[in-house]
Amino acid sequence: MAVPGIFLDTCAQNRHNIPMQVKKPVNVRRREVLERIRSQVDQYKSPLVQYMRENGDVLHCGNTEVYLASSFGFCDGVKRAIEIAHAACDMFAGKRIWLIGEIIHNPVVNARLDAMGLRHLPFRTNDPAYDALTEEDVVIIPAFGVPVALRQRLESKGVQLVDSTCGNVMKVWTRVRSYAKQGITSVIHGKAKHEESMATASHSQGDDGLGNYIVIFSEAEAQMLVDYLLGRGDKATFIAHFAKACSPDFDPDVHLAEIGMANQTTMLKSETAHIQAMLRDAVTQRDGNDARFHVFDTICGATQDRQNALFELLEKPLDAMFIIGGYNSSNTTHLAHIAARRLPTFFVKSADCLLNLHEIMAYDLTAKEERLIPLPPAVADTEHTWRIGLTAGASCPDNVIEEVLRRIAALRGFELPAVTL
Repeated sequence: MAVPGIFLDTCAQNRHNIPMQVKKPVNVRRREVLERIRSQVDQYKSPLVQYMRENGDVLHCGNTEVYLASSFGFCDGVKRAIEIAHAACDMFAGKRIWLIGEIIHNPVVNARLDAMGLRHLPFRTNDPAYDALTEEDVVIIPAFGVPVALRQRLESKGVQLVDSTCGNVMKVWTRVRSYAKQGITSVIHGKAKHEESMATASHSQGDDGLGNYIVIFSEAEAQMLVDYLLGRGDKATFIAHFAKACSPDFDPDVHLAEIGMANQTTMLKSETAHIQAMLRDAVTQRDGNDARFHVFDTICGATQDRQNALFELLEKPLDAMFIIGGYNSSNTTHLAHIAARRLPTFFVKSADCLLNLHEIMAYDLTAKEERLIPLPPAVADTEHTWRIGLTAGASCPDNVIEEVLRRIAALRGFELPAVTL
């Protein structure tokens, strides 16, 4: 008989078909542990950035003026995930400690954790790497969460889980599970291959696994959904396009009868709002009312705050914008897209990207790769006042922001003094 919440392990360790006792995730954020790791976590802070926060978010470096967004950098969920990763390494020292994928999407943070000896498991449920896990292993679940089947596989192995899933992500899971119970198909605005969306999609199938979902990334894909709702779409074309972004045996003729919106928490708020309006209008046009359209705003508050702060910053007379963060960070990429519509924007992962006054290694949003990009000629004229805006994604630490600030100042011929608080 199957036991709810776990898979029966049929290999040698469970040859009598007795379900293994599932270990509850352990709380590693204990006071004594957090005290021991305080110096490690404090490495991500920056006295210079804190000084700017307390002094109008402005820094004058000779003829360079830097304006910080009023909200940027680490969110509470990211801070918590990083504390959990460091605390797990401290609490389980001497054991094999595994991390599924990346704790967050930031290369500097991830490199530090790797240096502490964290091992990595792929974000793939059926990967054979999980076969070698034992009850002695410790596995950290990243801030994005993991799909239901992957968690069940981990539980079946009897490993000690350490869960850093963001609370905002779990709120989305609660919403889509409620849709499943009501027979409502979840329409998830997100990236189908993003870890968070993959986890949310699995929860959209509900407790019995019979719920349905479809993931749409863009307004163009939303329009495909609109066309189908209004009888203008071709079924074969529709299914082929969304084959890897929907629940098994998804039938648009059946499963689009009643839909509920949710989203990856780090998507662009304005785009999500527009997609919601598109789908609501389509259901209303099809049915005569919107009774079979449901919506719940699941954009993370920190994501909204950083987007709103950027829009406010862009009202200043700036010459350029710098966006700092991991290139695979969804919320950071959206910040770069927002800024790029208004003025020259340079999306960099660290201070090492600033090569000289003439060129920079930055992420090209169109090519979707890091490239050598020329800087505006005015940058090299250090007698000319250069006004730049700066913000960072929710997974970017303050110390990386400080390094970028110091590099910009140094290239422009100004040495920033040490700052202590």
